[in-house]
This record gives sequence, C-alpha cells and structure tokens, in this order.
Amino acid sequence: MGDEVGMIGVCGIGGVGKTMIMKNLHNDLQRETRFQNVIWVTMSHPLNVFELQKKIADAMGKRLQEEEEVMMRAAALMEIMRRKRYVVILDDVWKKFSLTEVGIPDPNVQNGCKVVVTSRSSEVCSYLRCKIVEVKPLSQEESLQLFLNTVGDGVLQVPGLEEILKLIVEECAGLPLAIIVIAGSMRGVDDVNVWKNALTEVRDRVRSVKDANDEIFKRLRFSFDRLDSLEVKNCFLYCSFFREDYVFSRRELIECWIDEGLIDGSPRREAACNRGHAIIDRLEKNFLLEKETFWLPGGYPFYSAGAKMHDVVRHMAIIGIGPEFGYMNLVELPDEHGWVKDTKKLSLMGNNILKVPLSLPPKCLSLSTLILSSNPNLSEIPESFFGEMLALKVLDLSRAAIETLPNSISKLENLSALRLQHCMKLKYLPSLANLKGLKKLDLHEAGIEVVPEGMGMLISLEYLDLLFCQNLKEIPTGILPNLSNLQHLGVCCLQESTIIRNLEEVARLKKLETLECQFDGIQDFNHFVNKFKDFQSAVAYSLGVGTARYMVRQSKYELVIIECEIGEECVVLPNNLEDLWIVSCKNMRSSLNRIVMLEMEANELRRCHIWYSEEIECVVELDSSSSSSSLCCPVLDKLELLELSMLPKLCELVRVEGATTPPHIFSNLKTLKIESCSGMRKLLPLELQ
Repeated sequence: MGDEVGMIGVCGIGGVGKTMIMKNLHNDLQRETRFQNVIWVTMSHPLNVFELQKKIADAMGKRLQEEEEVMMRAAALMEIMRRKRYVVILDDVWKKFSLTEVGIPDPNVQNGCKVVVTSRSSEVCSYLRCKIVEVKPLSQEESLQLFLNTVGDGVLQVPGLEEILKLIVEECAGLPLAIIVIAGSMRGVDDVNVWKNALTEVRDRVRSVKDANDEIFKRLRFSFDRLDSLEVKNCFLYCSFFREDYVFSRRELIECWIDEGLIDGSPRREAACNRGHAIIDRLEKNFLLEKETFWLPGGYPFYSAGAKMHDVVRHMAIIGIGPEFGYMNLVELPDEHGWVKDTKKLSLMGNNILKVPLSLPPKCLSLSTLILSSNPNLSEIPESFFGEMLALKVLDLSRAAIETLPNSISKLENLSALRLQHCMKLKYLPSLANLKGLKKLDLHEAGIEVVPEGMGMLISLEYLDLLFCQNLKEIPTGILPNLSNLQHLGVCCLQESTIIRNLEEVARLKKLETLECQFDGIQDFNHFVNKFKDFQSAVAYSLGVGTARYMVRQSKYELVIIECEIGEECVVLPNNLEDLWIVSCKNMRSSLNRIVMLEMEANELRRCHIWYSEEIECVVELDSSSSSSSLCCPVLDKLELLELSMLPKLCELVRVEGATTPPHIFSNLKTLKIESCSGMRKLLPLELQ
C-alpha cells in the first residue's frame, strides 16, 4: 500500500495464516532499504505495555529507563521513533489499546511509517483506524495443493486414496494450520484403511462445531489423537505451560520433561536427552511444534536449536485437552476456594504475580507440579503455603525476587525437582535433609552465599547446578562425594584452592556424565586441564573462562573464552575439545597460535569461532623459529569450520615469514565464515591455494 495508508489491519480466524503472511512480508521488508527499522513484536496476553515498549526499543537498538513510569517511557520511545522511518508489525492483537499510550507515533504520509496489526477481531482493527485486509480460508484447490505439498505427492499413487484424501481436505475448511498439521500426522501412511479411519475421526471431531475457535481446535485435536504414545502426548501438553509465543531451547524443554518423568527409558541422562530430541522431532514433523532459533540473552550472537507452539495449537492444548490430563494454566492465583482439587500440574508462569496472600494455604493433595517461574516481582511466599501439597514432585520458582523459601519446603518429601535458577535475591533455603527423593537442584545464578543445609544428604540427587552463584565462596569438602548418583554438575571455580579441592572430589563421581564449569582466568583453567586429563575423556563438558555468564552448549566438548584478559600465558586445550570460542577478549596477541597452544595433542577440534578482537591479525603465524614439520599445528588438522567476525586488524589466515607452510593446515576445512573484517587482504599463502 502507498504512503497514504499508515495503519493496516490483517484480520481472520485463528489458523488462517495471518502470522505466516506477515512473517514473509517482514523478511521481504528487511531486504529492502526504504525503511530504517522493520520491527516484529508478538503481543503478550494480557497486554503488557511496559514489555511492549521494551521490545520496540530493543529492536531499534535503544534502551528505556526501567524505573520510569509507563507514560515517561512512552514519551521517550515516541522521541526515538520520530527520528526513524519504520514498519512495526504487531502480531496477534486481541484487545484495543492506544498507540500514544505505548509511545508509537501515528504513521502518516509525512513520516512514511507503517504499523501493521494482525488480529482475529476486525473490531480491534477498526478501533485502531486500520485499513482492514481480510485473510480468507483457502479454496478447495489451494487446500489440496498445500495438503499434498505437506504429506507428499506419492500418496496419489495409492489406488483408491485420492477421493478419501479430497474429503479429508474438505473437512479442513481451508484453514492452512489445520491442513498442515493433519497432513503432517498422515505423512508416510499408505494404507487406505488407515486413511478411511482418519476421515471418520476428523468428521467426528468437527461434527459439533460451535464457533470459530472450536472449528480449528476440533481439527487439530485429530493430530493430537494420532500421536502414538501417552509419553509423546504428555510431552506435547507440557509445552503449553510456557508463555504464548515463548521460544524455548531444546535443552530447556527436555530438562523439564526429565524432571516430570515424562520421558520413558534409560536411567542414563544422555539416553533420556536423546529420547527428548526424538520426541521434539516427532512433534515438529507433525507441525504441533514449530522450529525456531533460540538466542541466548546478553548481546552476543550465541544460539541453539529451539521451538515454539503456535498460539492456536497452544490454546487447543490448554482449553481442549489439558484438563482431561490434569493440566491447568492460570493467569492469577485463585482464592483459597478456587483451587481445583484434581489438578495434577499447574502453571502460573509469567503472570507478574507480586506475592502469595497470607490467607492461602491451598489443599492440593493431588498436585504434583507447580510452576511459578518468570514472576520477577514475586518476593514473598507464606510459611504455610506448601503445607497441604505433600504430593508435590516439581516446584519451579525460577526468575522470582524471593529472598527466602518457607520452611514448609522441608516437608515436601516427594519433591524430585526444585528449580530456582536466576533467583538472584535468594539468600536462604531451609534444610533439604528430608528431601531424600530430590533428583534435581537447580540454583543457576542464584544469590545464595552458602550451600543449602543438608545438601550432602541428598543421596538421590542426579542434577546439581551452582553455576554463576557469584556470592557462593565454596562447596565444603565432603559434600560432593556423598552425591554418588550425580550425573550433571555445574560449578564455578573462583579461587585456586577451591578448584583443587572440589575438582578432585568431582573426579570421584563415577556416574557423572556432564560437567559445566566456569573459571575466572586462564591460569586456573590451565591448572584444571593439566591436572584432570584422564577425567576429561570420561564426561561431556562445557567449560567457560572469563567474566561473562555463558554456556553455549552446542557440542559435547566445548570451551568458551569470553571477556577475558588473555595476557602472556597460552591457553592449554583439552585433548578431546571439539568446539572453541574466543569472544571479546582483551590483551590478545596477533595470532591464534600465540594465544592457544596449537602444538598440543588436542587434535579433535572441529569448530573454531573468533569474534570481537581488536588485536588479532591472522589465525596462524609461522616464522623461522616455527617448526615446519607435520606437528606444527596438529590442532588445525581436523578443523571443519572456522568463523571470524568483527576482527578489524585481521588481514590473512596464515602469515609466513621465513618458514615453510605445513601443507596440511586447514586441509579438512569445509566452512569458512568471515564477517566484518575490514582489514582482510589475503586468505592463504600461494602454496595453500
């Protein structure tokens, strides 16, 4: 549309394809130059103006004052946006609101800006004075083509199937989401009888349609029913506990499934994680989850595989199926009479709960899971709150502002998982000595100063995370050896004496499968590598050096050196290291082989990433004192990926001064990424080209 149209409203029923259309438009606009900012925001429910302001400002590379009131932030945001030509896409708007209240200037001919809204309500779009564009269901011909694209054209080769397939497509009512999900659930099926049964089930589901939501929900329910096990169904339903449009990492989701006991199989954590990945793959192939990239917070482009639930699929899971399986999502704490006695799993995630009322000792004798995470202002929980939750197995209070936990926690003898990550104000935990069945204690980035009383008596503990507990000075001697069932351990090594004592105890944990460890500096890290070479080969590890709080977790054996003073001491690499990251380090020398001991036996390195360095000029520097034998840089023999980014002084990969270049350097390199390296003049010496 031309500049005369500033507000555009894209309307249509759930599942008709509004979001997909706008994602394609968003991607197209980003490739153009006529707008300085193309901003995508998925709206929260209920509307949170503060959060909306933050998302828009972040997308424009600006920061609003956290402590200011909404009106003051709106004025600041308005001033920022007036200087730009932008497109703002607000996806999934449910309720009326004012652009001025948020701080979005009215788009008009003069500023050439656009605001696009997607909504199921034309009334909302009209209130915002939008030019309305209605997205209608697909025609029968379009629906059939989309179905075939998803299920595979090969099904038409099965005798007698084409007519049944057309009838199933007809039942999808032209809704792309229903078509894709149902087709995905039938992919690979070539038995006509199974297709006939599928037609019957789809028809049964839609027979009693009452409104537009039911219309899509009933069709999606068919794909849920076709999931082949109760295990997969429960894993799917658990995904609805995350906030709408929440992108979760695969690791995060699988860890939750393990905590809940939803994954069947081996007692080994690695086997359970592998099973979790297989379940996510199954849900993605059935289009019940969508693939996404999970970006780690903090400003660096670290990412991992992630996923999210389409909002319509999530609503179907919450409203149409969850209660049957004992799942319940609420947006606020019920009063003392509002707790449903038969609820087994309850999520109150991300609802800005401020505190739990003193008059709330709920009787929830069947409740096994309570999720109160991502309520950043939740600061107090009454002593009696957990008194009648004796069946509780999973308690999640992550990202809350609590300073203490009530003593009634000590009575939860059936508790198997206690998640308190990012509770940075948490100072006190009651004794955990009675929690003999506790398998997981996650205190990642908590504010504790001493380990919880009774931690050494947690004989069932399999997962302990004490990473980035900056106030925690030590783990007292004798605690770790008692945790003989430990499979995962995350610790920070902040003082040399603590490193020596605790890591010697760690080496005696025979069931340990994964170790995540953060070191302050190169000297402490090198001490660890030299002292525990044999131990490294027995466990997977993610090791970090420096001040930043990052664990990338992209490979089985990885080292991240970030925001660290490298100095004169070379980094000693573990023998089986696969992935090396060097990011934003200071006082670096001119080449990688003067930073890292490339002559070591660490010849399993597959991927190397070097980002944000002012000093580095080349990757390998050889002079007359360098050995020209095949042992010169064995670390680079098997390197498959080399990524170089934001290195302004980098001018070449290999610098040769009076030495012979070993012919095997980079001989297995498959991918070379060079980005924002303005000084680059030459890739390789002539003899390597």
